[in-house]
Amino acid sequence: MAGPLNWLSQTASVTKLSLQTLVERKGAAAAAAFGIAGVVAVFIGVLSIAQGFRHAMTASGDPGTALVMRSGSDSEMMSILMGDEVRLIGDFPGVARSEAGAKASAELFVIIDLPKRSTGTDANVPLRGVEAAAFQVRDRLRIIEGRRFESGRNEVIVGFGAAKEFAGLDLGAKIKVGHNEWTVVGLFTDNGGLSESEIWTDAGVLQSAYERGNSFQSVCVKLTSPEAFQDFKDKLTTDPRLNVKVVRQTEYYAEQSTAVYRLITTLGKLIALLMGVGAVFGALNTMYTAVSARTREIATLRALGFGSGPVVVSVMIESLLLAAAGGSVGGGLAYFVFDGYRAATMNWQSFSQVAFAFKVTPQLLTQGILYATLIGFVGGLLPAIRAARLPIARALREL
Repeated sequence: MAGPLNWLSQTASVTKLSLQTLVERKGAAAAAAFGIAGVVAVFIGVLSIAQGFRHAMTASGDPGTALVMRSGSDSEMMSILMGDEVRLIGDFPGVARSEAGAKASAELFVIIDLPKRSTGTDANVPLRGVEAAAFQVRDRLRIIEGRRFESGRNEVIVGFGAAKEFAGLDLGAKIKVGHNEWTVVGLFTDNGGLSESEIWTDAGVLQSAYERGNSFQSVCVKLTSPEAFQDFKDKLTTDPRLNVKVVRQTEYYAEQSTAVYRLITTLGKLIALLMGVGAVFGALNTMYTAVSARTREIATLRALGFGSGPVVVSVMIESLLLAAAGGSVGGGLAYFVFDGYRAATMNWQSFSQVAFAFKVTPQLLTQGILYATLIGFVGGLLPAIRAARLPIARALREL
């Protein structure tokens, strides 16, 4: 027992001495810590874009809701369904019902150009035509200002994200598209999801404005339960009167977000890796400076019988503490600067803008601090080994 206890005692003593002298090296230590803080802030900030985008794409999803499109369609933009097919879909077993009828909304999806508030440049904004049942299908949608549009009238309601990102969508404003004009009568939220990037109007009005006849692009269906999905899908896809594909709403949104999420995540990690290499060199320089400044001190301790192991551990602890401090500062900075920051980007699968808020999650903060710790470990390892291998006699002669 004496051996391990002695080793721990030596480690504690050397580490305490190392931290006490940190004040004398505060300039170099602060430079290393803030360098790591910058890396972590950028790392978390970029990845918070991907997290925010994915949240926007999936938050509105409900496993108990199905999306029906033409077979072979990758998105609503590529799909077309006729009125008689839509009515048939709403009559199938498994569709939830209310006093007003089937909870199935036949919908249209078109793209209009509106200027961004930040730059003034035109962007593709989705305009969705829905039926009255849409508000029962998407039961988390809430009108926060104004009212719902009235069927048969040129009125729209606007998602909170779209209203923040695009000009001309304030309550009472008028949107002119071609020869048609719609009045904004309401603003809505939908749990921070994709719907908040959209403008909604009556499907019949949109059909007329775009000369779509009695055609739609998809049917959004509320099922009696999530477990009813497979039976509902099997019945629709095997019915000879229909040529459709059926997907869960959650799966559809997850698939829509995959390409952009992977792109942002890959770029974010690449940027963080490149910056991390720079931070490692910064940590190496700091710890080599620390070892150089403590050469005689370390040699004295070795001459008094302290082993090389405690010296290595003390240098590593100092490096890891500096890295953890930098990681914590960087994580806090990323949270206060990026969390909730609103932006919009293109969803390449629907060719429309998605408005979303950056999302700094606890998982991202943890990843950032772990990344900082890794930088500190790599940056402290070689200086620690050098400190342990210093020749005692030569080191004692150094000033």
